[in-house]
Amino acid sequence: MRALTAFGFLVLLFAIATLAPTPVMAAAAVVARVDISSQRMTVFINGRRRYSWAVSTGAGRYRTPTGSYRPTFMDRKHYSRKYNNSPMPYSVFFRGGYAVHGTYSIRRLGRPASHGCVRLHPANAAKLFGLVQRYGKRNSRIIVVR
Repeated sequence: MRALTAFGFLVLLFAIATLAPTPVMAAAAVVARVDISSQRMTVFINGRRRYSWAVSTGAGRYRTPTGSYRPTFMDRKHYSRKYNNSPMPYSVFFRGGYAVHGTYSIRRLGRPASHGCVRLHPANAAKLFGLVQRYGKRNSRIIVVR
């Protein structure tokens, strides 16, 4: 009887461990997925695809870093200290000096043209900036893939 009780106890523990809800890492509310090969950004809100925009990523020897990042800093009217005070409206920085930001070189969207940042049409950059601001940097992700 004692062996049966120990076996029953183990079965009970296994059932609890198997059936108990497991903590699931909450997905980011805003995900901006940048595909370097297609020069497109797809924006997901709460897991649903909402927008798809042309971008410009790093050209020539300038590379856009790949990976998954949480926004670190945001600036509505940023100017590059490194590149001739170039305007970077609606900047969402994600890795050091790399940011997703608006550009006024909209004819170049859809092909590599930047020094490594992810450029967007200013209206789309404003929309992404507003989403990250609304949902918070902690609930946002920028994912860059090749």
